This record gives sequence, C-alpha cells and structure tokens, in this order.
Amino acid sequence: MVYPGLDDVTDYDKRLSTSQLALPKKACDAVFATTGYEASVDNLAQLTLKTDNVFGDDGGVHQLADTTGSPGAGYTATLTVPIDTSTEPTGGQPPSGAPR
Repeated sequence: MVYPGLDDVTDYDKRLSTSQLALPKKACDAVFATTGYEASVDNLAQLTLKTDNVFGDDGGVHQLADTTGSPGAGYTATLTVPIDTSTEPTGGQPPSGAPR
C-alpha cells in the first residue's frame, strides 16, 4: 500500500494505491522443486499470470518483479512502481475479511 506520507499510514482511507508483485516462473519453479512443496506442484502448473485472478488483466506485466537469489538463500525481489503522490485518496473498503 502506498500512502501520501508517513503520518498517513495508519489511516486506511488515505491510501493512494494497493498492489501486489508477481514472481517470475523460473523462481517459482525453483521454490516448488524443494522439499515441502510436492503437494502444490500440480496447483502451480495449472496457474499462469494470465489466468491468475489478480494479474490476469495484464498478465502481470506491471507487477512482475526481478529476482535474485535461490530457495536456500532466499530471494530479493525488485520492482520499480511509479506512484503519483499528488493523487487524491479515494478511500473505499478493504477486501472482505481484511484488517482495517
């Protein structure tokens, strides 16, 4: 979530933008090949960024992070996101069940 300033981060209605980042398939495949993910490999194989309910509208093109690292060492994800902080907050409601 992006807020106009540090003093605004405790007021959900002042958020300017909310997003998620997507991870490259290569990183996902590496993680899902490790012990503990065996039961989820089939689920991963059925999903792409184009079929995902969050990223499907643009295939994740604007949320796809660059990654470095490995499953054993951990990953660093980098994503440059331009934000217009002069945007007027629109408020709204958090997703169902989300803390407010």
